[in-house]
Amino acid sequence: MKKIILAPDSYKGTLDAVGASEAMRAGITEIFPDCRVVSLPVADGGEGTVACFLRAMEGQQVRVSVTGPFPGERVEAVYGLLGSCAVIEMAACAGLPLAEGRLDPLRTTTYGVGELIAHALKAGAKEILLGLGGSCTNDCGAGMAAALGTVFYDRKGASFLPVGGTLDRVERYDDSRTRALLEGVSVTAMCDITNPLYGPEGAAYVFAPQKGADGECVRKLDHNLQKMENVIRQQTGLLVQSMAGAGAAGGMGAGVAAFLGGRLAPGIDEVLRLTDYEGHLAGADLVITGEGRFDSQSLEGKVASGLGRRAKAAGVPLVVLAGALGEELDWARAEGLGISAAFSINRAPEPFETARYRTAENLRRSVRELMRLIRRLEGN
Repeated sequence: MKKIILAPDSYKGTLDAVGASEAMRAGITEIFPDCRVVSLPVADGGEGTVACFLRAMEGQQVRVSVTGPFPGERVEAVYGLLGSCAVIEMAACAGLPLAEGRLDPLRTTTYGVGELIAHALKAGAKEILLGLGGSCTNDCGAGMAAALGTVFYDRKGASFLPVGGTLDRVERYDDSRTRALLEGVSVTAMCDITNPLYGPEGAAYVFAPQKGADGECVRKLDHNLQKMENVIRQQTGLLVQSMAGAGAAGGMGAGVAAFLGGRLAPGIDEVLRLTDYEGHLAGADLVITGEGRFDSQSLEGKVASGLGRRAKAAGVPLVVLAGALGEELDWARAEGLGISAAFSINRAPEPFETARYRTAENLRRSVRELMRLIRRLEGN
């Protein structure tokens, strides 16, 4: 083995992508100490995306005090600056853990996300990559837009800051200042879901319950998103409801398109583009990736499938090392996507509550044994 690319996702609840990459590297160097190892820990727009970019591209970490999940509260948030590109996780200031113990999607806001974007623009960013995932909000990105200059008005002409519970009060909005601020700037929302803005598969019905919404609250939030969509359509002609991913992060996908003039894209595609994964494939002998559970969903535009397709085109085998393998996995389809093999790293049948504390060590050992097999096959 002369060159191996490590591109793991996080092992949720146990090990982040950077930690997984380090464990994999340790397993390789035990058997092939002279192998060139390229670490590209990846994420698809959710938690850990900024850390992965900073590790893979040696960017600058920027720490800012911004509005947290609730208006009037402040939190310390971090984003990544990679030259003229800013990578921002909306969960850094509007994530579920920040509202733990008081979840309320009727009151939470994405205002802090807009403040992070504004700070990045002042720092010279011309490209904004915004990771959507892990949110505690359901405000359609209105708070984010307000922080960037958009003014929302009620039927009496009074301006106010909409949240999930008050979106239905919006009669019109003026985004001229936001558009001027973002002139010459590209905005991309990274998301790995395709849910519409509202309806049975929309933001409120599918995701709001985990944010603290009961049945009545879900119906209220869904109604408010419909009302906001009507206002957007009347003012711009934009049909955000049908956009794949419009319902991501409490409708923030729709907000990025409507208020910021941005686009929605699979997170893994943007990550691999910026880290030049395809360029790194030149001369590589193997790609190793991994995640907590490798199943049928992993083949639907997720990390493994994105890596696999590109590795297959370059003629490089790819191996998945996962905490668990789904019984329903279509192995023929996986192979067609460039995934050569997949293995569970767990050494004994034990519950997650026990296995989680051994993830790093199990991953290192699994990679070491894989390297030992490869060395034998190479005749060394």
